Amino acid sequence: MILSALLTSVGINLGLCFLFFTLYSILRKQPGNVTVYGPRLIQEGKSQQSDVFNLDRLLPTAGWVKRALEPTNDEILSNLGLDALVLTRVFVFSIRVFSFASVVGIFILLPVNYMGTEFQEFFDLPKKSLDSFSISNVNDGSNKLWIHFCAIYIFTAVVCSLLYYEHKYISLKRIAHLYSSKPQPQEFTVLVSGVPIVSGNSISETVESFFREYHSSTYLSHVVVHRTDKLKVLMNDAEKLYKKLTRVKSGSLTRQDSKRDGFLGMFGKRVDVVGHYEKKLEKLEDDMRLKQSLLAGEEVPAAFVSFKTRHGAAIASNIQQGIDPTQWLTETAPEPQDVHWPFFTASFVRRWISNVVVFVAFVALLILYIVPVVLVQGLANLHQLETWFPFLKSILNMKIVIQVITGYLPSLIFQLFLFIVPPIMILLSSMQGFVSRSRIEKSACIKLLVFTVWNSFFANVLSGSALYRVNVFLEPKNIPRVLAAAVPAQASFFISYVVTSGWTGLSSEIFRLVPLLWSFMTKLFCKEDDKEFEVPSTPFCAEIPRILFFGLLGTTYFFLSPLILPFLLVYYCLGYVIYRNQLLNVYAAKYETGGKFWPIVHSSTIFSLVLMHIIAIGLFGLKELPVASSLTIPLPILTLLFSVYCQRRFLPNFKSYPTECLVNKDRADARDQNMSEFFSKLIVAYRDPALSASQYSRDISP
Repeated sequence: MILSALLTSVGINLGLCFLFFTLYSILRKQPGNVTVYGPRLIQEGKSQQSDVFNLDRLLPTAGWVKRALEPTNDEILSNLGLDALVLTRVFVFSIRVFSFASVVGIFILLPVNYMGTEFQEFFDLPKKSLDSFSISNVNDGSNKLWIHFCAIYIFTAVVCSLLYYEHKYISLKRIAHLYSSKPQPQEFTVLVSGVPIVSGNSISETVESFFREYHSSTYLSHVVVHRTDKLKVLMNDAEKLYKKLTRVKSGSLTRQDSKRDGFLGMFGKRVDVVGHYEKKLEKLEDDMRLKQSLLAGEEVPAAFVSFKTRHGAAIASNIQQGIDPTQWLTETAPEPQDVHWPFFTASFVRRWISNVVVFVAFVALLILYIVPVVLVQGLANLHQLETWFPFLKSILNMKIVIQVITGYLPSLIFQLFLFIVPPIMILLSSMQGFVSRSRIEKSACIKLLVFTVWNSFFANVLSGSALYRVNVFLEPKNIPRVLAAAVPAQASFFISYVVTSGWTGLSSEIFRLVPLLWSFMTKLFCKEDDKEFEVPSTPFCAEIPRILFFGLLGTTYFFLSPLILPFLLVYYCLGYVIYRNQLLNVYAAKYETGGKFWPIVHSSTIFSLVLMHIIAIGLFGLKELPVASSLTIPLPILTLLFSVYCQRRFLPNFKSYPTECLVNKDRADARDQNMSEFFSKLIVAYRDPALSASQYSRDISP
């Protein structure tokens, strides 16, 4: 790719970004769009938009940027939660890393690369290949490569220092969040599975007997899990019918006085619509109450056990309870609203089979997505495209076509292929037997990160070169040389990818095109129903892997092709502002993990550094500088040792809270007069919603 093709891609995406930001700054002021651009504000009762027209509504302004940057970290922690703070800190960490990298890369490495072979003229820059700005332009055996060697060591030290600081910062904020928050049910509760079947006793009696005997001083209560699959089907049917009846009565649907009660409303006797729906709803509720009364004996060998203190719950969750390690299994309970009920009824064999099926499906997906990768690389390579479609040769020789196809189209098409991947990963993770939605999303986050790194990086890099062979990875000693030869060749594609997927992706995130169109369609065809309004959940699963993948690109291409660094820095600065705005106005967390997404960030950063070191070892070998190659070998070892130290230093605080903190918090609660009310709510906090009495028919207005 030549520089003018890259500038074409940058120009197109800058235009799209400017368009999206302009439209957002106007549309967000319109009262009718508050459900799109301020759903969180509606939920919190903070929406203050007036219906009175003024000219300012039609003028684009940047006041939202200032408001997004105003809240401090402590305010974000107290109002939005630790997970939201972690998301913003990932951007802060990345901005710091790539600010340093951009200074070194643009002002030191880039000039060295550009003048690596011989003195280059600057008057014809637009026609220069991007390879002129990469390490490929430096002569083999040149002493200038020692500058890259030193830069790699310095960059690694800076990244590790910043990573240590952030790890320590978030670890301390996790403790501070515990001290500042009100008592939460999950802090006092453990999930017990593998409850043994005792002849003559119910599961509930067995659980109570065990914990009263071995945790007599701290045991409070328990809730046994029941089989409610069929009941949930009835609940879903009743909820749909309730919403439909509500819309008919409110007039949001075209009201018919009567309809036929037979097939498709075309056969049978004619009945009153409202009365017909009310009778169906009452019948469903009767069936639900009957099913609830029959569930007393359908117990699952699992229970939520609550304790009087956090320390008591921590002891129960971290110590083996029975002699048989397959019985009385304990783990920290998720938040009540975070519980994923379906897999409580699954047997061990079913869960094992589900995990095998998910693994096979995940591997198959990794392989299948190589097809669009090859297609994208064909677009990036005009000679290959001419081979596939010889009748397009005359068109492909046009200058503007060359610039658009090589500079913009490949990354756009590849991004479109990736849109459907996050929902697939969530679906696969939900089949693995996790008992909480947060664990499902965390698992999906890891899967999506692995998928993105493999298909967006390795498959792109290797399929774009003649060195793409399956047996490459069967000979580990060849991996550094293979990557060193293949990775620099794809620098132009990834620079374009950062601009297309990164810049335009962020601007489309704040514009929220799909929710905007959905809101318009619902207003056009039916009246709004406040009871169906739902605040979107924070997309940790989709966004964290994307942020980390761009970090991997910046780390690996830091010394190979530093031209990518300023584009990444712009991406992270935009992302910091945009996601602070979205967290304050749009998204609401459906659960709180206590910052447990951060260890994924740490592991990904370490992997990126080690990958950079492996590529550097191979590249210095290819560039006939064996001494530099040998001196780089200790770097990945030192990086991994640093990672092990950080994991031992900080990771235990992310798995469970220390005794010191739990006891201090319990002592503070002992002086709180509201704890008796909290414990009364705790007793029923983990009751399955399907077992609660239905009140749909009572809520319908006459």
